[in-house]
Amino acid sequence: MRCLVVKNTGSWADVLTPEGETRSCKMRGKLRLSGSRSTTPLSVGDYVEVDEDGVINEICERKNCVTRRASNLSKESQVLAANVDYLGIVLSIARPMTETVFIDRMTATAEAYGVEPLLIVNKTDDLDGEERRYKDALVGLYNGIGYGCEQVSALTGDGIDALRHRLKGKTTLLSGHSGVGKSTLINRLMGREVARTGDISNVHEAGKHTTTFSEMYVLEEGGYVIDTPGIKGFGLVGIAQEEVGHYFPEIFKVAAGCRFGNCTHTHEPGCAVLTAVKKHLIAESRYESYLNMIQADQKYR
Repeated sequence: MRCLVVKNTGSWADVLTPEGETRSCKMRGKLRLSGSRSTTPLSVGDYVEVDEDGVINEICERKNCVTRRASNLSKESQVLAANVDYLGIVLSIARPMTETVFIDRMTATAEAYGVEPLLIVNKTDDLDGEERRYKDALVGLYNGIGYGCEQVSALTGDGIDALRHRLKGKTTLLSGHSGVGKSTLINRLMGREVARTGDISNVHEAGKHTTTFSEMYVLEEGGYVIDTPGIKGFGLVGIAQEEVGHYFPEIFKVAAGCRFGNCTHTHEPGCAVLTAVKKHLIAESRYESYLNMIQADQKYR
């Protein structure tokens, strides 16, 4: 029986059957001991074959997956979700503020793994005039690159209907820093409280972690949303340093005009990317994020 993994806590996983029932299943040992470079071969969003005894015997081929660098140094990566349509980057302009370097790391990750990035600007009800102007500029920047942006308030419900319409029939991995309101947003999308929410630390305006493993929720309109643990950093796994620019669409496009084919866009003469940055044709914040990512890649080599 082919089922969809909606929750995975290790050796056991909750799966959604073709009849729409949730069933707790055990993963066959050989799947866990297959020598995978990931912390676990099974992920939320995977389709699996389950036998009549509730044992997962096979993981079906994925169309894509989103990974992050594992905290366990003996492993290379952790798969956050599989078979994803959108990587929903939930962010807030203030309290806490989501830095553009994090947004860009996430959009590049989505590009690298064949997932469409979607920015979800939350807490739009809690902005002063200057913060609102910054929000509009940020949305304009990413819209100009070609990324979708939805502006919502999970607290008041503003913008939720438009977001529901966009997510209908899609599998969306929601991610972002703790405190930006992922759990509150999921509860609003679901129309009931399914995800636990946390308070914001008064000291650092950083959210307390409330999710310890990825979990998938079924939307009434059709489609799924996946909640993930709070992410402080996000490292591309298995992506060569010279490929990072491929996942910044505006940099990749301009790079065709560079004098050297192996240009790193950092110091070379005749670099079309450096020229575009100086002319403000490429946002300085995006270029700084690119530099940050190639420097981070050197750190892990």
